[in-house]
Amino acid sequence: MNPIVEIIILLVVGFVAGAINTMAGGGSLLSLPILIFLGLPPNIANGTNRIAIIFQNVFTTAGFKSKGVITFPFSIYVGISALFGSILGAQIAVDIKGETFNKILAFIMVLVVLYMVLKSKSKNIQAIERTSGKHLWLSIVLFFFVGVYGGFIQAGVGFIMLLILSSINNISLVKSNAIKVTVALIYTIAAVVVFAYNNSINWKVGLILALGNATGGWFASRWSVDKGDSLIKKFLIVMVIIMAIKLWFF
Repeated sequence: MNPIVEIIILLVVGFVAGAINTMAGGGSLLSLPILIFLGLPPNIANGTNRIAIIFQNVFTTAGFKSKGVITFPFSIYVGISALFGSILGAQIAVDIKGETFNKILAFIMVLVVLYMVLKSKSKNIQAIERTSGKHLWLSIVLFFFVGVYGGFIQAGVGFIMLLILSSINNISLVKSNAIKVTVALIYTIAAVVVFAYNNSINWKVGLILALGNATGGWFASRWSVDKGDSLIKKFLIVMVIIMAIKLWFF
């Protein structure tokens, strides 16, 4: 393939994937197949995609912060837990069948849709966030397993995080998205170290894809804050349905 065409494809796909990851999740379900289509072996594509995720989440976190959405220290607590899980997930990535994870993830996505629909009917406008005590510790435990999955394949992990944050911690979708990208940034760094140690990263392709991801994530983060939870909820439901069908049947 012409190098210029390849660069354009990576930038466009990166931008779209970065925006999808920021607004809901599942962007890697787009970028991973494209990386494989461009000639990278699946394990190299899996590792290379993490470079884009890191850059995307650096810029996305900055985008949320520029709009006044602050997630500390809660995001650090659950992020560190996810970091330890991601080390385990990255190490066993080559030994676990992705098909099994796809079925589980599709089921989780359906739960996300049902929860969002049911929650919208209970107009709990002044709901109080639950980010301390037993709810904090439960989130820390759950985010360890989020890290395991994120370290393993990354694709769709955002849906799982949104479900935990909205149901366990009662956090708005806008703020949940901000926490999600901060956590992903923390644990992806650990996963990249594991993949790099095993020579499973194509740095050139990863950095080009990262430019697109970072740009898409930056714009989507600022736009989502302006539009609020209602837009994110609609976008999330559409993306969940599309990704669940893809994972279960294809």
